[in-house]
Amino acid sequence: MTEQSAWSFADDRGRLAVADRRPSRVLAYAQAGATLWDYGIRPEGIFGSGHDGAEPDRAKTGTLPLDSVDYRGAGDDLDVDTLLRGRPDLVVAVSYGHGQLYGLDPDTAKHLEESVPVVVIDVGQVRTLDRVAERFAELARSLGGAPVADAADELHAARERLRAAVRTAPGSPRVLALSPAGQEKAYAARPQMWPELRVLAELGVALVSPPDGAGVNWATVDWEAAAALEPDVVLADIRSNAVPLDEVAAPAWEPARRHARTVPWNPEPLCSPQAHARFLVLVADALEEAGG
Repeated sequence: MTEQSAWSFADDRGRLAVADRRPSRVLAYAQAGATLWDYGIRPEGIFGSGHDGAEPDRAKTGTLPLDSVDYRGAGDDLDVDTLLRGRPDLVVAVSYGHGQLYGLDPDTAKHLEESVPVVVIDVGQVRTLDRVAERFAELARSLGGAPVADAADELHAARERLRAAVRTAPGSPRVLALSPAGQEKAYAARPQMWPELRVLAELGVALVSPPDGAGVNWATVDWEAAAALEPDVVLADIRSNAVPLDEVAAPAWEPARRHARTVPWNPEPLCSPQAHARFLVLVADALEEAGG
């Protein structure tokens, strides 16, 4: 494909985005933009979700050069005029099923699609992380990007490293994924609902499930209940809408805080091989320390 060729891409809603030439001014949801950057595609702008604020969430932006990528804002700050101010020729959004553009009001999304081609990648629970990564790789290639050299080998090595850590760690360290919500409560992830956590389970990691009850993706628990899950490793949500785990001073959590290793976790992960490899290595390090 040359720069002057017609361009098209079938997204995860089954819709075909088309352009007279390959898009070069991409506006993307932060997670998508950071993933595309790992393939060499620099978005001209990014936007956040209703969880975000006036500044970009560094947990979601990876290694994006934020000094040259325009952050449009998030939530009520987003309207069509704001989204289009950089004259993007493609918008890349994510969806958690049903094709709705995450982070955008449905009416705003409708008017946006009337002005510029939109590609939606489904990152929801029904997808495997490998499939999500494949879709981003396909999109990046269509835009002229390419994977970093040796990234696939790096990911394979990280997977093998984690498998080895699981095999050698005594006592099958218990791993809990947690999003702190304040001094009174936290959200404990239901591992089967998160593609990246399912990968950990496939590699042998002993993930702790919270009790059955309300909440599809998360169980709301107090800190006493979180401590009762007896984690050896905590995957702690580091997005800006989560309370930093080291700021939690709940007495009931104190024994777990002293005992458990903490791994930074972004529940909206970058879906490039190198980003996934970095996360797996962090988990392997924690398992080795927990068993040491």
